[in-house]
Order: sequence, then C-alpha cells, then structure tokens
Amino acid sequence: MESEQTRPEPRLVRLDHQQVRVLAHPLRMRLVGALRVNGPATATRLAELLGTNTGATSYHLRQLAEVGMVVEDPELGTGRQRFWRAAHDVTQWEVSDYDDDPDARAAIEWIEADYFRFFGHHAERWAAQRHEWSPAWRDALGMGDFFMRIPAARLEAIKAEVFAVFERHRDETDPDDPDAEMVQLYLAAFPLSTVLPPAGEKP
Repeated sequence: MESEQTRPEPRLVRLDHQQVRVLAHPLRMRLVGALRVNGPATATRLAELLGTNTGATSYHLRQLAEVGMVVEDPELGTGRQRFWRAAHDVTQWEVSDYDDDPDARAAIEWIEADYFRFFGHHAERWAAQRHEWSPAWRDALGMGDFFMRIPAARLEAIKAEVFAVFERHRDETDPDDPDAEMVQLYLAAFPLSTVLPPAGEKP
C-alpha cells in the first residue's frame, strides 16, 4: 500500500468551454468513464465494453484527445495497437463557469441531465440485484437524505468537507483488500422548493 507521502495527487481537470462542448456526447462520456474505472484500453476493447463498434470508439477517442480528456499510453502500445487512458481522475465544473457562452451552457446542462439519467439507471440496477449481495454489503450500500436550511456558502463548505472525507478513506484503503469492491459515491444537493411548496402554501 502506498503511503500518503508517495501516493500521487489525483489528476484533476476543471472543464473549459471547449472541453465541455466536446464531452457533451453520450459515447464520449462513457469512454472517459470506462477508462477511469477500468484503466487503459484499446478502441477495440472499449467497443466491446460499451456495446458499440471500433470505428465509433476510435473516432470519439480522437475527439477527446484533441481537448486533452484522454491521452495515448505509449508504454502499453504494441505495433498498431494504441492504448488510451483518461488524462484525469476527477472532473470539476461550476455551472456558472459557462454563463457567458450559450453553447457551453447548453453542453453542461446536457452533461448534468445525462448524469442524472445514469444515476437513476444505476440505482434501479442495484435495487434489482441487491438480493445477490451479502447482508453486510446490502446494509452498507444504498442512499438516504437530510434536510436543512442553510446559505449557499455553507452548502459549498459541506460539499468540500464531504469530498475530503471520500478522498481520505480512498487514500487509507488498500485497493487490493480482498473484501473491497469498487463503489461509486454520489453527492447531491437540491432545493426542496422545487418539489415541495413553502410552508403555508397549498401544493
């Protein structure tokens, strides 16, 4: 297990306007995700994983490479085989980053909507398959919610603290632990007023 001193810092990208416009495509989103989760792969292997064809994965990998979202891994390439890897481990953005660019704003809105669709699909698949997991994992996995009235600055602080907790546990865990599983942790915060009327008002 790497020590905190030797473990490299996560490679992080804050999406610029060009990157967000290129990333707003269903296959490109899946390509970046597959490379982050599974590690370097060829266009052929990615096509198999994602249920598409090599021509499509090759084309979209090149588009992603042009804006620095993926890079070739020459250490793994042999002959005509080209291996690709994600250029970053973490993607960040703020929706207000694109307020001055209608195309980029539309792209980030599409990306977030796609993310919501993926979350819903992920949750449904877990609900359908959880009976196959051990009691310990069924109790550990899942979701919950919490209500509070706070200002925006406090919410930003909570988000930063929660992500710091995620990172600390990731860094302190041996990825080769035989009891470990790859999990995806979501952090979401939405205004309650979008689903419930203010107190005293009729729905």
